[in-house]
Amino acid sequence: MTALRSMGAILRLFFAERRLALLGGIALAALTLIAGTALLGLSGWFITATALAGLSAVGAVAFDVFAPSAGIRFFAITRTVARYGERLVTHDAALAVLAGLRERLFLGWAAPEAAGRLADRPARLLFRLTLDIDALDSLYLRVLVPVLAAIAVTLAAAVFIGFIDPGTAFAFAAVVLGCGFLIPLLGLRAARRPGRRRAHALEVLRARAIDLVAGQTELVMTGRLAAQREAFVEADRRQGEADDALNRVEVFTGAALSAAGGLLLALALLVAAALKGEGVVDAPLAALLLLVALAAFDPFGMLKRGVVECERALIAARRVAPRLAAPVVASALPAPEPGVALRLDGVAVGHAGSTRPVLTGVDLVVRAGERLAIVGASGAGKSTLLAAIAGEIGIKAGRLAAVPSTLLTQRTELFRDTLRGNLLIADPDADDARLLAALEAAGLGEVVAALPEGLGTLLGEGGLGLSGGQARRLALARLFLRTAPLWLLDEPTEGLDGATARDVVARVAAVSHGNATVFATHLRREAEVADRIVLIADGRIQAIANKGEPAFDAALATLRPD
Repeated sequence: MTALRSMGAILRLFFAERRLALLGGIALAALTLIAGTALLGLSGWFITATALAGLSAVGAVAFDVFAPSAGIRFFAITRTVARYGERLVTHDAALAVLAGLRERLFLGWAAPEAAGRLADRPARLLFRLTLDIDALDSLYLRVLVPVLAAIAVTLAAAVFIGFIDPGTAFAFAAVVLGCGFLIPLLGLRAARRPGRRRAHALEVLRARAIDLVAGQTELVMTGRLAAQREAFVEADRRQGEADDALNRVEVFTGAALSAAGGLLLALALLVAAALKGEGVVDAPLAALLLLVALAAFDPFGMLKRGVVECERALIAARRVAPRLAAPVVASALPAPEPGVALRLDGVAVGHAGSTRPVLTGVDLVVRAGERLAIVGASGAGKSTLLAAIAGEIGIKAGRLAAVPSTLLTQRTELFRDTLRGNLLIADPDADDARLLAALEAAGLGEVVAALPEGLGTLLGEGGLGLSGGQARRLALARLFLRTAPLWLLDEPTEGLDGATARDVVARVAAVSHGNATVFATHLRREAEVADRIVLIADGRIQAIANKGEPAFDAALATLRPD
C-alpha cells in the first residue's frame, strides 16, 4: 500500500469515527485564524484612521470610534473562544479516534495467523498500538487542520482584497498559496530521510530499553549487561542525531516562511503605495492591506511541526492501514454432526508463507466427552494441529468441523491486574461466587482465601507474585470458566513438578466431564487419562490406540515419565 493510499485510508477512518467533531475542529481552526487576521487588519485601520481624524477638530468630532471598537472587541473575543474551542474539539476528537483505531488494530491482529506471527516479537504489537497509532494524530492535527485552515484564511483574505482591487487579490492568493505550500513541501522532502531514521531509532531504543529492564537477570548471568547498555546508548545517540536533523529542517522551514512573509510585506507596501497614489485606497485602508499581508503566512507556520512529523505518520500509516481497514474476526468453524465434537477429513495444515504443509491427510473424529492425547516428537505438528482446530491457523486442504473450543497454550499469559481481572478475561459476566468455584476446582481456593484482599489481590507484570504452579492453576481456572464443549490443552503441565502436575491433570479430568478434551503432550501423566492416543510423525497420523489395548500401553511406555 502506497503512502498516499495509506494516508487516505487512515483519514477516511478518522472521519468515519468522528466526522462532525473533526470537521468542527477544522472550522474552528479556520475561524481562529480569520478572526486573528481581521483583528490585526481592523486594529491597524482603526489606529491609522484615528490618527488622521485627530489632525483636525472637525474630523475628530465626526469620527465614529464606537463601531470599529466594537468590531475589534468582537474579533478578539471570537479568536479567544474559537482558539479554546478548536483545541478542545480537535484534541478530544483525535484522542477518541485514536482509541477507536487501537481497538480496530487489535482486532486486525487477532485475525487467524496474524497473532501467531507476533508471538515471537510481542514488542511489534506494542509499538503498533502505541508508537504508530500515536503518530497518526499528526495527519489530522499537524497536517490536515493547518492545511485546510490556511487555505480558508487565504481565500477569505483574497475575497476581501478582491472588493478593493481584484488584481491585487489574485496576486496575493497566488503568492501566499504558492510559497505557503512550496516551502513546507521542500521541508517535507528534506525531512524524509531523518524522519525514517528517527522512526527506526525510536523503535530500536524502546526495544533495547525493554530488554535492558526486563532481562537484567539473564544479561547479568550471560555477561551481556554492559553490551546491552552500550547498545542502548548507541540507539539513543542515533535518535538524537535524527532529532537534530529534523529540528534543523523545522527551523529552516520557519525561516523560509518568515522570509516569504517579509517579501510579501514588501510587495504589499509597493502595491498599497501604488493604489494610494491612484486613489483606489486611502491611508487607513492601505494600513489594513499591509497588516493582512503581514499575517498572511501565520497559518502556514503551523505546518512547521507537521513537516518533520509527517514522514513518521506516513510510515505508521503504511504499517497499520492494512490491519485497520478491514479487521477480521475469526469465523466459527462449521459444526460437526450430533455426538461429535471434532471431525477432520483429509486436513492439511501449514504456516503462512511456507510452501510445505506441517500436516497432511489428517483424518480424525473426536466424540463428545472423549479425551484424546496427541503424541509425537517435538516439531511433529501437535501444537500446529491444536492451533488449526482453535481457528488460529487456517487449513490448506480438507474439511475441519468442530464445536466451539478453548485453547490452553503452553505459555501462561497473566497480566498486571487483580486475580479477579485475570479471571474475568475468560468470562466477563462471572460473579465472585463463580470465580471462587473455578479457583477451588483448580486447586487455588485455599491460597486465595488466605490472601487479605482475596480476588482483589493485585498481581505484578506477567503474574508476578505467584509461583509457576500457582500461575498455571490460575490459567486452568480460566479454562474452567469457559463453557466451550471442546478443550484443547497444549502440554498443560510442562515445567511443573510431578506432584503439582499430577494434581492438575486430575483436576482437568474431574472438571472436564461432558467436555471433549484433546491433549498435545509428550508426558505420560497427561496421556494416561486419555481414552485414545494418536501418534503423529512425518506430518501424518501414524497410529491410533484405544485405552485397554496393548498398543495404548506401548504408546504410553514411549512417553517421558514424571
